[in-house]
Amino acid sequence: MAKIAFILLCHKDAPAIIQQAERLTATGDYVSIHFDARAKPADYAAITSALADNPGVVFARKRIKCGWGEWSLVQASLYALEAAEAAFPKATHFYMLSGDCMSVKSAAYAKKFLDGADKDYIESFDFFTSDWIKTGFKRERLVYRHLVNERKHKWLFYALFNTQRRLGLERKIPEDIQIMIGSQWWCLRRRTIEAVLKFCRQRPDVIRFFRTTWIPDETFFQTIVRHLVADVEIESRSLTFKMFSDYGMPVTFYNDHYDLLLSQDYLFARKISPEATFLKERLGALWASDKTDFALSGDGRRLHGFLTGRGRIGRRFAPRFWEREATLGQDRELLMIVCKKWHVAKRLLHAAEAATGITGIEYLFDEAGCDVPHLGGIERTLEKRNRHRRALMRMLFDYHNTDRMMICLDPNNIDLIGDFTSDRANTKLLEIQCTFDDRYLIGHAERVGLAAPDSPPEVIGRILPTLRYEFDYESARIREAEFPNHLRLRQDRSTDENTEVLQSFFRSTKETAWKLAETPHLFAD
Repeated sequence: MAKIAFILLCHKDAPAIIQQAERLTATGDYVSIHFDARAKPADYAAITSALADNPGVVFARKRIKCGWGEWSLVQASLYALEAAEAAFPKATHFYMLSGDCMSVKSAAYAKKFLDGADKDYIESFDFFTSDWIKTGFKRERLVYRHLVNERKHKWLFYALFNTQRRLGLERKIPEDIQIMIGSQWWCLRRRTIEAVLKFCRQRPDVIRFFRTTWIPDETFFQTIVRHLVADVEIESRSLTFKMFSDYGMPVTFYNDHYDLLLSQDYLFARKISPEATFLKERLGALWASDKTDFALSGDGRRLHGFLTGRGRIGRRFAPRFWEREATLGQDRELLMIVCKKWHVAKRLLHAAEAATGITGIEYLFDEAGCDVPHLGGIERTLEKRNRHRRALMRMLFDYHNTDRMMICLDPNNIDLIGDFTSDRANTKLLEIQCTFDDRYLIGHAERVGLAAPDSPPEVIGRILPTLRYEFDYESARIREAEFPNHLRLRQDRSTDENTEVLQSFFRSTKETAWKLAETPHLFAD
């Protein structure tokens, strides 16, 4: 059975490090610790004292000061690896962790997983052809020498870089290695670690090269492992679950993320909030358990993005610069049909076109493939349509040579609804309130990528209440905005009640409104 030597890089929170080491070694595994030399001496003394009698713990033979983007992070890892490789001859795997990481499975599950395939787990993508680096330096990381810390000495860092670039002082990459890139959180087999340490002793030229590259913790092990190990023995993935915000910052997990973390196809996660004591207790107990049956899904990033991506609800008081010059027209009437079930709104729109003769356009601000006439380019993308929405609607009124138009809108577009209702034109809002059963919500989750057809019931059970709340919340926001001429068509109302609403909205005869209310399969999914 697999026995894991955890390589623990840490720099703070001595009590948490002690607990983590004791928890990981209690299941028969090992821990090798490098505690940043920048940290408080009292913290390091507390850790060494508390773990001195633990035979499963060893400390790096040398402590160094670590800095983001520096070689020091790789060197600290190598010191801890050397200590673990020598102290724990029974270790079959070496797993890189930080002090912010926690297990999200049991030790029994982790060992069974590692025993299942004789492979190394390390993200390892071609440095130049992959899109792993989204912005900033790429080739510059390698061909120039980076001698100081970018965060501590920003001016000097860029002054040295610009001087090298101006003078053409590029250097060659070692010819026999292919530079790779990926996450620093890996799990490698013993023979791979032994080969890496041997390589480091035999190839000082490669070590010299990486010492002055920028952010080498994303390239060193990724390159050397791929150089030494056959591709078929490498899984180019990390076993540590991590996410980043839209601003490139690591997402922090809290007490209420327990179920989400357990359902991910990973063994560990980072980063766990220091304040999430209840989450740490639950995950710690899970690691010590014999549980091996986990309902797995890949919904973590999608679900987290959905739950947190609603953003801060703000209101815009001043008109955009292009809107000051654009109005729909004082004598024009815009009828907005708002419905979360797009197919329901489209059925009513087309039925109303036939019955009243009013020109209608479907979800032109929500659906990129909506049929919109050529208007000189303003209609080409959703971003352009939304950015120039009043100008676009004015052009559509002109194009169709009409003073009355209908459009469909998603209820999430409350800012757009507010923009149109504040225009000098006459506007009406018809909100179609549908019922949402579980079957529809599951289908919606699959359509928007929050779930897959094979998502476990536990995942679906977490998504459904959130979706239902989200739909109710959107309707509540519209109601609380108190838009003028706001009417509601409800699926659970009688035909007579809905006829009265439609007659007022379209300014039609009662017979026409009745016909619309009786539109075949209007609310059907």
